[in-house]
Amino acid sequence: MNLWLRVLHLILASFFRPRLDPVRDVSRLSFRVWPHDLDTSLHMNNGRYWTLMDLGRTDIMIRSGLWRPIFRHGWVPVVSAGQIRFRRELKAFRSFTLETRILTWSESHVVMEHRLVSKSRDGGQVLNAIALVRAGLYDRRERSFVSMERLLGEIGLEAQAPAAAPEVEAFLQAEETLKRAA
Repeated sequence: MNLWLRVLHLILASFFRPRLDPVRDVSRLSFRVWPHDLDTSLHMNNGRYWTLMDLGRTDIMIRSGLWRPIFRHGWVPVVSAGQIRFRRELKAFRSFTLETRILTWSESHVVMEHRLVSKSRDGGQVLNAIALVRAGLYDRRERSFVSMERLLGEIGLEAQAPAAAPEVEAFLQAEETLKRAA
């Protein structure tokens, strides 16, 4: 239930937040760790990180206008790979920010970065977790992933994919290796 309340809040708040350019802008969402987010170690459950990252991707889709062609065409967002690095725990009632951005893309998939950041006692930033996700929009009628050219064209953008950083290349290579092993 708590996820649905967060989704509802995200949708309502998006009407009052500025539009995002999905190629250049960073989505920033503020959260607090609630008791239902905790695991038996009394810090945020590792599965909750992934759930909140869904909201970061949703924020980009809504605020960039991508939601219109997604609904019009019946496309389905699909995450095909993810890797996370936990750095500092998030304890109960701690506030934090989820930063989501697109790093690069291929013909039909994007690579996104999610960063969960909180404030230290001295006011500095603490990186609690960082994740890379490979995702795309699947067209069930066509039985294929939507090309990035078409996707960006649907919202009036034309852009070249930025060069992938070494950590993104390593992530994609590991994903390909794992795919071949399955």
